[in-house]
Amino acid sequence: MSKRGHLRYNGFMNKSRSALAFIILMGIISLFSDLTHEGARSIIGPYLGLLGASAATIGFVSGFGELIGYAFRLATGWITDKTKSYWLMAFIGYTFNLLAIPMLALVPDGGWIWACSLLILERFGKAIRHPAKNTMVSFAASEVGPGKGFAIQEALDQLGAFLGPVLVFGVMALKGEGATRVSYGLAFALLGIMAIVTLGILAVAQRRFPHPEQFEKTPDVLGRMNFDGPFWLYMAAIGVMAAGFVDFPLIAFHLSKQQLLDPTWIPLLYAVAMGVDAMSALFFGSLYDRKGIVALMIAVMISAWFSPLVFLSDSFGLILMGMVVWGIGMGAVESVLKSVVTTLVPKQRRATGFGIFNTVFGVCWFLGSWVMGLLYEPALLVVVGLSIGLQLSAVPLLILVRQHTSIVR
Repeated sequence: MSKRGHLRYNGFMNKSRSALAFIILMGIISLFSDLTHEGARSIIGPYLGLLGASAATIGFVSGFGELIGYAFRLATGWITDKTKSYWLMAFIGYTFNLLAIPMLALVPDGGWIWACSLLILERFGKAIRHPAKNTMVSFAASEVGPGKGFAIQEALDQLGAFLGPVLVFGVMALKGEGATRVSYGLAFALLGIMAIVTLGILAVAQRRFPHPEQFEKTPDVLGRMNFDGPFWLYMAAIGVMAAGFVDFPLIAFHLSKQQLLDPTWIPLLYAVAMGVDAMSALFFGSLYDRKGIVALMIAVMISAWFSPLVFLSDSFGLILMGMVVWGIGMGAVESVLKSVVTTLVPKQRRATGFGIFNTVFGVCWFLGSWVMGLLYEPALLVVVGLSIGLQLSAVPLLILVRQHTSIVR
């Protein structure tokens, strides 16, 4: 190898290693962030029930929170693309997203409306920071492969989502009082410490990598993002997948209401699902880099069957299997869906692209969660059938997307 070639090779390797280091550091931020808000998410269903909220209210608030968390990304993505203030948007978003969690410990008895407001504020913070964070990761992921890059980030993210519920379970179990206001309050307060740690690591990442957009030097070789048939087919597939994917607070409410599981143990069940989520993200992210959108089709055909296992069984073994299947779907969605957006959208408009994608996902998740929350009491079988049917209906749409574009083959 010539001296010039050797220097070029070393430069490429150094850039790749630096990009990988950035992805891992952002993954560590996601680890502590998810430890915080997913730890809270694992108990929020029973907690709202303890404060006096109904199943319909929990379904509505869960879905509406996701609507806020996703739909506002259309605006925040556009703002991020216009200003290129990736780190500023991330700091503002993480602050709202994380500090709302310990404030749940201060909600008074019967104050479910206040608790719901804090949950919506937490989701709004996620809407602010998510396009900026994903866009920064996508710049580095272009160096290591979109599927691999987002899979690593998602795996660390879900490690935090696993540890958060385990931490909450430990706090509530050691407290020895079961699911009481005091044990819930202590859990939320402890999660607040994790929130402060997250913000500290975010400051370190910004100082170490002030310009992550420099990782991706490639020109706009894929062309401008257009809104033709394949794009809208992909959006439709995302929409039906999201509408059919039951959010965990309703699952937790069901397990608690039907006395299928002691509320103290529900966070541990959620932790299992998050652990599966992490492994699923790595597997399907790698599969996407080799097989394209076929990876997403496989994941959907597996995850569609969690609802009968969770909602129609009184066997702990079958419920556990259902949560494993649910975790597979979550991991694939979090890694592969973002990878497709990274592949389709040029860097100049990528935050906007993530915003559009997340808006569709969030609106449909909200509508699905709300409807299934309303149907839970009078028609649980309809909830199960609706969940399965909506998710499986995404598969033919994804087949059409694959047939009409070579980018995601």
